[in-house]
Amino acid sequence: MSLLDVRELTVTYPGGAAAVRGVDLTLAAGQKLGIAGESGCGKSTLALALLRLLPPGTRIGGQVLLDGEDVLTMKWGRVRAVRWAGASIVFQGAMHSLNAVHRVGDQIAEPILLHRKATPAGARKRAGELLEQVGLPAARASAYPHELSGGQRQRVMIAMALACDPRLIVADEPTTALDVMIQAQILRLIEQLVAEQELGLIAISHDLAVLADTCDRLAVMYAGRVVEEGPARQVYEDARHPYGKALSEAFPRIGDPASRFAPRGLPGDPPDPSAVPTGCAFHPRCPVALDSCATDDQALRTADEDRRAACVHVSATGSGP
Repeated sequence: MSLLDVRELTVTYPGGAAAVRGVDLTLAAGQKLGIAGESGCGKSTLALALLRLLPPGTRIGGQVLLDGEDVLTMKWGRVRAVRWAGASIVFQGAMHSLNAVHRVGDQIAEPILLHRKATPAGARKRAGELLEQVGLPAARASAYPHELSGGQRQRVMIAMALACDPRLIVADEPTTALDVMIQAQILRLIEQLVAEQELGLIAISHDLAVLADTCDRLAVMYAGRVVEEGPARQVYEDARHPYGKALSEAFPRIGDPASRFAPRGLPGDPPDPSAVPTGCAFHPRCPVALDSCATDDQALRTADEDRRAACVHVSATGSGP
């Protein structure tokens, strides 16, 4: 049985904005799945939906099976128990997620006290151990968030996510606003923890290059749907969907003069979730769109061994645009 099995997940915000439109994902223990796409493609909404963290009035459909149990039909008491202990989230922007008036050690200890029924002394000791596990001295538990650097605060967020030994971690843009060196350290740390503890990891980013280096598999989202999915390195280097190809080409390759002197981009923006185009949602921006793409929706189809893409150009032989 998979650790996480997402089936036909839909999320519609009040007002009719369809942010997620029929997403299917599977994740095994010890596996790292990357989710990529531009801002507005539904990545963060998907992450919040996994643990029912969306605002009141949001309509959620489909199934989110965590160890075979549907999170979407759980009673609220069970959802509270699953959060932290079954699955946890590393939010982007640690300074906005940490409480500025509480010491970081107390913030790490709080879920331990709630979910593990530990003594205050035991929770503080565990908080120090977690800080050391993510590469910070236990003494930093007495610091306030503003006394830590951006990379240190992000390590605190990871320590909090690990506090109750969850089986699944969702990392939503965990390296946003960090410099390249610290970003690499944080990503290596997450990879190490996943390998050592057999965790499942969902890493969300707009940066395909980062996900290709970090994850086993990669799903590319556009307008609330997965338009390509497969082994991370293959999707990054040889995308079958024109959107995945455009995202990949937006990042210059080191040592490739063509990409350095003539970087490629993608004109336009993702569609408003409340006004998604008919047919293939990507067709207004697609350089290889056919007339039929404006009317015919495209479902994921086999693009190659262990790969899928939602494009009319993907044939049975696996060729793409």
